[in-house]
Formats: sequence, structure tokens, C-alpha cells
Amino acid sequence: MNRISIPTVEHAHAASQPLLAAVQQQLGVVPNLMKVIGHSPAALEGYLSLNGALNKGKLPAALRERIALAVAEYNGCDYCLSAHSYLGQHVAKLSAAEIDAARDHHSADARSNAALQFAYQVAARRGHVSDAELAALRAAGFDEAETIELVLLVALNVLTNYVNNVVRTSIDFPVVTAGQHHAA
Repeated sequence: MNRISIPTVEHAHAASQPLLAAVQQQLGVVPNLMKVIGHSPAALEGYLSLNGALNKGKLPAALRERIALAVAEYNGCDYCLSAHSYLGQHVAKLSAAEIDAARDHHSADARSNAALQFAYQVAARRGHVSDAELAALRAAGFDEAETIELVLLVALNVLTNYVNNVVRTSIDFPVVTAGQHHAA
């Protein structure tokens, strides 16, 4: 049960309505998370701006979805696990095995695996990664721009995880539950 209301797009804050309309146009639907964040037009604008900017970055959609899955599993966010399992399968075209592996911060792809290991350490250590962990990421071929984007992706996903965990946002995707999967 939601602990903060989820307004319809029509009943959202007036300043959030154009932003939610843009989400509708882009995705064909306005997820409950966006409606909740839309209580604060400033928060919605900030979230959408950072998300949009990172989507134009160097990291491919499949890796961004893997990172979202790893962080959501770590933070126990069922809403984000549900959303990113769906997006991972239908948009990024990840296999069920890759989605499951990403939840455990692993991938059969060596480069993605290095990114997931690093992202997990960023989340688990609240950014205090070791020199060796940063060196491992660089050895996997990630440049400085990609490293910064990985850190920002972790932070962006922590943001949505925390909003959903506080609100207990009603899941409007096929439901996936943290801790309930088979490790790869």
C-alpha cells in the first residue's frame, strides 16, 4: 500500500503535468514512480534530466539496465526490480539468465561483469571504493567518463530505490521480488 498518494496525470501538480506528458509520449505510459516524484516538480525535473543525460552517455542501455538491477537487488527495491526486469527484457533485450546474473552483480560478458562488480562496491561502500577496485574497472577498458557515468547510475538508481522503498509505490510492471531468484 502506498504511503504517499499516486496522483493521476490529470491531478498531478500543474508544473509536473508537461513533464509527465513527455514521459507518456516517450514510454507510452506514465509509471507510478514518475507520478509519485511528480508531487515535486523540481524533483521530477531533476530526475528526468539526469536520467535523460545518462541515456545519452557512453554506456549502452543493456549495461544501464544491468546496473539498475544490481542496485535494486542490493537495496531491496521490488518496484525497481520489477521495472528494470521488464525493461531489461523488452528494451535492452537481456536474457532471463543475464537479468538474474545482474541481480547478483555478475554477467557472462566480462566488461559488463567488471562494471557490475564496481557498481556493487560503489553502492555497498557508499562510494568508498578501493584503488584496486578502480584499477580493475580501468583494466576492463572503462575510461574516466564511463567511470563517472557508472557512479552516477548507481546514485540515480539509489535515488529511485529509496523513493520507492519509502513510498511503497504500487508496482505497475510484472512483479519481481528482491531476494527471490536463482543466482547464476
